[in-house]
Amino acid sequence: MLDGMRKVSQGWVGRVFMAMIMLFISLSFVVWGVGDIFRGFGSGKVAQVGGAEITADAYRYAYQTQLQAMQREAKRAITNDQARAMGLDRQVLNRLISEAILDDRAHALGLALSNEEIARTILNDQTFAGPDGKFDGGRFGELLRNNGYTEQSFAREQRNVYLRQEIVEALAGKLNTPTALLEAVNRYRAETRSVEYFDLPASAAGALPTPSNQDLQTVFEARKASYRAPEFRKFAYLAITPAALAKPDSVSDADAQAVYERVKGQRFGTSEKRELSQLVFPDETAASDALAKVKAGASLADVAKETNLQVAELGTVAKADLFDAAIAEAGFSLPQGGVSEPVKGQFGWALVRAGAISRGSVKSFAEVAGDLKRDIAVERARKTAMELREKIEDARTSGKALADAAKDAGLATTVIESVDATGLDRAGATVVLPEREPLLKAVFASDVGADNDVIASRDGGFVWFEIVSIDPARERSFDEVKDQVVAAWKDDEIARLLSDKATEIVAAIKGGQSFEDAAKAAGVEVKHDDKVRRIEPSTLPQGAVARVFGLPVGEVASAAGEGQSRIIFKILDSVVPPLEADSDVMKGLGEQLRTALTEDLITQYLAALQSQTSVQINEAAVRAAVGGGDPGEF
Repeated sequence: MLDGMRKVSQGWVGRVFMAMIMLFISLSFVVWGVGDIFRGFGSGKVAQVGGAEITADAYRYAYQTQLQAMQREAKRAITNDQARAMGLDRQVLNRLISEAILDDRAHALGLALSNEEIARTILNDQTFAGPDGKFDGGRFGELLRNNGYTEQSFAREQRNVYLRQEIVEALAGKLNTPTALLEAVNRYRAETRSVEYFDLPASAAGALPTPSNQDLQTVFEARKASYRAPEFRKFAYLAITPAALAKPDSVSDADAQAVYERVKGQRFGTSEKRELSQLVFPDETAASDALAKVKAGASLADVAKETNLQVAELGTVAKADLFDAAIAEAGFSLPQGGVSEPVKGQFGWALVRAGAISRGSVKSFAEVAGDLKRDIAVERARKTAMELREKIEDARTSGKALADAAKDAGLATTVIESVDATGLDRAGATVVLPEREPLLKAVFASDVGADNDVIASRDGGFVWFEIVSIDPARERSFDEVKDQVVAAWKDDEIARLLSDKATEIVAAIKGGQSFEDAAKAAGVEVKHDDKVRRIEPSTLPQGAVARVFGLPVGEVASAAGEGQSRIIFKILDSVVPPLEADSDVMKGLGEQLRTALTEDLITQYLAALQSQTSVQINEAAVRAAVGGGDPGEF
């Protein structure tokens, strides 16, 4: 929430600044490296940046705020370990360091804002505006309380934000996109070329000679590394999963029916959805007057126009999608086309209108009984899986081999005769494995005779394994891979012969032969493409498109085609539409380019400031603030 408040208060400069911070992350670690843990830090400080400091509380709050935003966007829970694996801790720390650098610079420049100016900017901030568009003290206080701020601490934070904004504005506030850059981008995106072309298929290379042993040896030596045999391992595994242990037939209809009644709405039903809109008024009287006009025949749009307000389209939503419970209750109690009585919502008194209604539906028990019984059986089998796990672990602890431990539990191991680190056998076929990725990783990190940890499966099961033997990686002999070498020689020879033939045809066309006659002599047809562009799909492969745009109009040349074919083409025409700088597309593109230029400028500025600023990081405090992590993470 606070991030959203700050973004709104910073305008386009704020958006540029936040985007720039993300770009600066990669640069900052290249330049800063890993800060040493240094003595003299207080327990409440994670970094010292020049004369500014980053407290553990500030870092922890920024980290949790960003983590919550990620969870809302992903619509799922994200653990601390997962967040750190995605680099969230490093991103947040670097953002705070970048902000601290600007704070330190603002202090060095003697920049300051009076209390009166801070108050004025907060009063004018639309984040805190009520339904009438004016500052709402109640909303302001509520937002601050929800984000753990007092008025004093928020004003202090905003002061820093506005001073950073002043620096960014001074750097890039008046930056415009150069016309020459727009023209270059317009040419790249919009230039359209017309070509005529024909394909030389692999058969045009003619009959291939029989390769000599020396020819094949040459190919073999050049590609020996690619023919190297990977390491193969033989291992046995035992997998116990609830799905394999489940017995759906043992689940009674009554048990399945009970679960069905409890979850049918969420799991087997689709919620009713309605197209809703609302018109918010400053008080109940205004809303009641508006309702009287609606009952007299006016539409919400008519009332909105008359009162200088705007109808808010809530979209086609389910009842649970609406955060304002009063509005949701009113909207879902209306008939299609109906308008509600005045409703006290979170943003004022509102009239709610229901448009199109999509009724919900629920699948019958008979339709889902099989799935429900299977799911119930799997859930019950989790207990059995845990009991078997204890038996297997007890047997292994007593020194028994995995096969014997499995036998004692009435189970049997599966033996994989050979598999490489990518999961392929010696014939190149995929080996089917439970928990494929973690199991392969563990198998190739283990050794013969090693005591391996059990692997927990995603469905609540367990996988054990033992390495039987290891066949080390080695170089294959010529005789072992001769068939592959012959195939590679043929591919090379076809490519060479087609390239030579294409060169001869291009020379003949340039010498006066018509394009059509050249195609006819090759036994193929001429094709045309009048809409070849760099960034759009074409009848030509991408490599040929790049070649077309690398040559002048009228040029004849060749390029690699699909598979083993070769393309002969002639560039007939090139059209570049004039730059329409006032069009919506070019205005949008110009704004994107301006933002990119601004980000680049500010990134360079931050890099220059960084080289002049002492940055020290207390890694122990950083790890403690977000609940763990190895020292090497920063």
